[in-house]
Amino acid sequence: EYTEDVYAGIEYESGSEKNKKLADFLRNELGADFFEDAGLGVKPMSAFGSKRLVRKAIQYAIDHDRESVTLVHKGNIMKFTEGAFRKWGYEVAAEEFGAELLDGGPWMHFKNPKTGKQIIVKDSIADIMFQLMLLRPAEYSVLATMNLNGDYLSDAIAAEVGGVGIAPGANMSDHVAVFEATHGTAPKHAGKNVVNPGSLLFSGVDMLQHIGWQEAADLITKAYEKTIAQKVVTYDFARQMDGANEVKTSEFADAIIRNM
Repeated sequence: EYTEDVYAGIEYESGSEKNKKLADFLRNELGADFFEDAGLGVKPMSAFGSKRLVRKAIQYAIDHDRESVTLVHKGNIMKFTEGAFRKWGYEVAAEEFGAELLDGGPWMHFKNPKTGKQIIVKDSIADIMFQLMLLRPAEYSVLATMNLNGDYLSDAIAAEVGGVGIAPGANMSDHVAVFEATHGTAPKHAGKNVVNPGSLLFSGVDMLQHIGWQEAADLITKAYEKTIAQKVVTYDFARQMDGANEVKTSEFADAIIRNM
């Protein structure tokens, strides 16, 4: 979820007038206790933002025939923000997708209306999820989480399949979608013709899927996979492979085209 959590940017520098006003209110009105020189930040989590995110995650699982959606949170510590995210997520599953309790809960399940298969909606504590992504990644399909958790998790999980060089990015709203490479502009690599174009290519694949051009999306994905299987790769993959044929960005693109 990109609009809330600690990434909302509601922060007040230690020693500033706004910091003092907020600190006085928290201490005097709410009985909070913290060091005098503390910087302060606000972590907003709304039902609207949380449900919007989980709704899209569940719909993604339906559209892409995924087995589960996992709500990742630290609700055991932050009960009224991340704990609320978990609660609102389960509410969306029940109220909008007809999910029912699985073996008494809290996990839920419902039938995918497109395939008839069961989709499980479950949750996991964020720090435990890092361990599970290393030990049992096959048990998870779609993760729905907040800004900070998602930032950490997405990069860590990308490392399991080659790094952010091939991780796609998509910003989805109800009406507009923007697709971009997760690694940003990477100016230090600009013009060198060496980097892996996978992140941008797979962002394009996500865009093609979003607009319904599945055949075109599959063409790129299968050609990319075939090229990797041939061990024709850019430097980032070459250093992780035995017997790799390291090529430039443009040569890698040519190889993908030949494999279409």
